[in-house]
Amino acid sequence: MEHWTEYAKFFVALAAIVNPIGAVPVFINVTADQLAGDRNRTARVAAATAGGVLTVTLLCGEAILRFFGITIASFRVGGGILILLMAISMLHARMSPAKHTEEEARDSAERDSVAIVPLGIPLLAGPGAISTVILHAQRHVAAEHYLLLELAIALLTSLIWLIFRLAPLISRVLGRTGINVVTRIMGLIMAAIGVEFIALGLKQLFPLLAG
Repeated sequence: MEHWTEYAKFFVALAAIVNPIGAVPVFINVTADQLAGDRNRTARVAAATAGGVLTVTLLCGEAILRFFGITIASFRVGGGILILLMAISMLHARMSPAKHTEEEARDSAERDSVAIVPLGIPLLAGPGAISTVILHAQRHVAAEHYLLLELAIALLTSLIWLIFRLAPLISRVLGRTGINVVTRIMGLIMAAIGVEFIALGLKQLFPLLAG
């Protein structure tokens, strides 16, 4: 039971950080001039881009850290701080600058294709999501571990696609207030995840804290 709880926790954490519900207003805004068919294609490509980036991160993230000589403990603290800062923005129902800046928003309005940038990267597969995947990937080296993490990423990719396909309906049903409520709930979960990463990283960096 504990074995499956770990991967369920990973999925919930990743879904909270990616927060596809909170990305609905941005998706609607950048696809406002698209026909229904083009909007659906944008949803599909954005979801696939996010899933692809997270999959590459799963397979290569730890090797990149080793290349730059960054320890997992240091990355835990840094990733935890980043996630905590993003969570604070979400608790105020704001999009974190780490995911989507005003300059990127203005630039996206001038692009013919917005599925990859800024929707797929960095709105969905942003620094917080990438950090979370790397930190969970290094916990075990077994092939089964990576397979189950990839399954969680695939489920999240499908969820993103479904939410973006239903974005107009979700926007009408929830409204801005409803989306803000969901964003704040996800922000609270993210804050807890960030604190947990920081605490574990500090314990590894300073073993005396564990005592």
